Amino acid sequence: MNQDVEYFGQTHDGEDVQAWVLENSSGLSVRLINYGAIVQSVRFPGKDGQQEEVSLGFDRLEDYLLEHPYFGATIGRYGNRIANGEFSLGGETYKLAVNNGPNHLHGGLRGFDKVLWGAEGSKADEAVAVRFSYSSPDGDEGYPGRLDTRVTYSVDEGSRLVVEYEAACSAPTPVNLTNHTYWNLSGAGRGDILGHELTLVSENYLPVDENLIPTGELADVEGGPMDFRSPVTVGERIGEVGGGYDHCYVLGERASQEPRPAAILRDPLSGRCMRVSTTEPGLQLYTGNFLDGIKGAGGRVFERHGALCLEAQHFPDSPNRAEFPSTILSPGETYRQVTVHEFSLS
Repeated sequence: MNQDVEYFGQTHDGEDVQAWVLENSSGLSVRLINYGAIVQSVRFPGKDGQQEEVSLGFDRLEDYLLEHPYFGATIGRYGNRIANGEFSLGGETYKLAVNNGPNHLHGGLRGFDKVLWGAEGSKADEAVAVRFSYSSPDGDEGYPGRLDTRVTYSVDEGSRLVVEYEAACSAPTPVNLTNHTYWNLSGAGRGDILGHELTLVSENYLPVDENLIPTGELADVEGGPMDFRSPVTVGERIGEVGGGYDHCYVLGERASQEPRPAAILRDPLSGRCMRVSTTEPGLQLYTGNFLDGIKGAGGRVFERHGALCLEAQHFPDSPNRAEFPSTILSPGETYRQVTVHEFSLS
C-alpha cells in the first residue's frame, strides 16, 4: 500500500491544490485532487498486465477550473435534477440556482465540484485513504442551513475503491451526494463503451419527461431496452432509448445499512471488471450522451458514448416527490452513504 501527496496547481484565487495518490500492490492506482474532491485518475491492469487509465479526466488543474462534464467530481448538495429549481419545505418555498434548462442540476452554478475542500490522508495496513471536508454556508445556491460534509476515498488490497460520505446540517435541507466518475474499462479515449457488458441489480427504473425529470412512475424493466438484469452490451439496445441512457434505476425502497450489489461492468477486450455496491436506493446510468470531442488527459479525445457513469444516489427530484425515499436531512441527524467499486479481471 502506498500514499503520496503532491502540488497540483493554484485556483484563480491563489489557493494551492493538492493531488493525492492511493495505490495497492495489485496495480490499482487512484489519484484525487482537493478541488471538487475530484477523482482525477483511476488506473488498473488488464489481462495483458498493462496498467491503463480507466476514468476520464484532465492532466492540468486549469482544465478543471473551466466548465467540463463533471469529470470525477463529488456532486452536492443535490446530485441529479430538481424540477424548475425549487422545492417546498416546512411551509416555505426555496428557489435554487437554475443551470440545466428549467432545472437545478448537480448543486447549481457553484456546486461541491467547484470548491476547494480540506484534505487529510491516512494510512493503515489494510487501506490508504484521504478524507475531504467542506462546509457549505446557509443559503448556498439557495439551500437552507449550513451543511458540513466529509467524503473519504480509500483503496485496499482487495482492489476496492470505497467512497464514504457523511454530512450534518444546521437546518432541514435536501442532501443527495454522489460521485460523477466516467468509466471506460478499455481505456480512457480508446473508443466507446458500447461493447461493455453491463448488469444492473434492478427490476425498476424511473421514466422521465422531456426535461429528464421523473414522472413519478416506477416502471418495470422486463423485456425492454432498460433491462440489464442479465449481462447485456451497452450498445445492444441503446438505439431504442432516445439519445442514450440517462435514467435512475431502483435498487431498493430506501437506503440500506450496508452496501448491496448494484452493478457489474465488464470489458471483454481487456478483461477488466468493476463491481459496484452501495447503500443508496438508486443508481443513475449515464452513457456519456453529451461528450463531444473534449480533449482530456494525455491528449486523448473523449467522444460521445466514450464512457459511462454509474452514480449511486437517491432519486432525482425527490424533494418534490413525497412517494420517493426522502432526501431531507434534519439537525441532529447524520447523512451517511457508502459506495464500493471493486476491480478485478474476468
